[in-house]
Amino acid sequence: MKKYLLVLLLAPLLALHAAAERKPNIVLILADDLGYETIDANGGTSYKTPVLDQLAASGSRFTYCYAQPLCTPTRVQLMTGRSNARNYINFGNMDPQSVTFGNHFQQAGYATCIAGKWQLGQGLALPKKFGFDEYCLWQHTRRPPRYANPGLEINGVQKNFTNGKYGPDIVNDYALDFITRNKSKPFFLYYPMMLTHDPYQPTPDSKDWDPKAIGEGVNQAPAHFGDMVAYMDKLIGKLLTKLDEQGLRENTLVLFVGDNGTGRGTRSMMGGRVVIGRKGSTVDAGMHVPLIANWPGRIAKGSVCSDLVDTTDFLPTICEASTVKIPEPEKLDGRSFLPQLLGEKGRPRDWIYAWYSPRQGQGNKVTEFVFNHHYKLYRDGKFVDLAKDPDENAALPVASLAGDAAKAAQSLQTALDQFKDARPAALH
Repeated sequence: MKKYLLVLLLAPLLALHAAAERKPNIVLILADDLGYETIDANGGTSYKTPVLDQLAASGSRFTYCYAQPLCTPTRVQLMTGRSNARNYINFGNMDPQSVTFGNHFQQAGYATCIAGKWQLGQGLALPKKFGFDEYCLWQHTRRPPRYANPGLEINGVQKNFTNGKYGPDIVNDYALDFITRNKSKPFFLYYPMMLTHDPYQPTPDSKDWDPKAIGEGVNQAPAHFGDMVAYMDKLIGKLLTKLDEQGLRENTLVLFVGDNGTGRGTRSMMGGRVVIGRKGSTVDAGMHVPLIANWPGRIAKGSVCSDLVDTTDFLPTICEASTVKIPEPEKLDGRSFLPQLLGEKGRPRDWIYAWYSPRQGQGNKVTEFVFNHHYKLYRDGKFVDLAKDPDENAALPVASLAGDAAKAAQSLQTALDQFKDARPAALH
């Protein structure tokens, strides 16, 4: 009897201990073609993003997060924690020898899933090779429509959907099912959304939604971009609701980030200021993206961080948050911003380095540069005062600089020189 009573008394403590010992879940959401200016919480005034706004209000947002100017380059950096200078091969592909965060989490015993846009090579075995137990993907082995009546690859099987099915809904449902099926063990969900990439087409919530639409060349209009932003926000809300329903929210770190600037030419407002999307360009509007982090009880509500963050930083951050071991951390270019998420100083970046050459194999032009909060220096010697010239219309020769600008140019040149021999000979 005494033994039975002891078990009853200890049971709650053992349960608490088990909960404390369980590694956190990680959900990393990557929006497609969504610049910093599109989010209400960041000061955007063109679109409604209530879910993301609340995620920021109950967590943290970063004001200086930067991606590569285009999707595949960013995805390669994000997934490997390494600069494109070291492992980028060409647009639409990732080096099959790359080691990704999927591999690290899988080896640490996590259930792993990728759901959304792929664009990293057509090899049927690649998602598994890169560490994902299961997947629901668009643009893996082919390129069918992604929105109304889409074609997807689900765990190696090509599936075509009709009767008004909406691609982002199907992918979202798969992600929610993954969460439900793996609620009793730690999981890593990488959710690279198809929204809000063009073509700007109606969503199921749009007034002119056409369930019979076929193909990406129909029903296009710039006004649909706002509908797509709203639908993206809605789908993220469904994911957060699922975490709540399964009792997982407090043990889940959720990160939301964009993969590059908003689609070229898309006009958005930040109060009285017009921001025109510059996807594909190395200027601020081509690389400045939203970053929101949320982890109840761990990240302070409503916190705002102005530290520089680069897409190489996500792998070390989520691995540190989960105590997932990185076999060769010295080979990473990213640095963890987990301390900043937890209210500590951490090791903030002094600069961000970018090596940008998306069309390797078709045209090998490389644009290489380093920048900080205020200044930017290109490998060819072009210098920009970002505070005065964010669109880079009036680059300055380094020889003409004086004072703080001259000192900054010297410091940025030193940073650039660190990457002088970063490109492996095999990739030249």
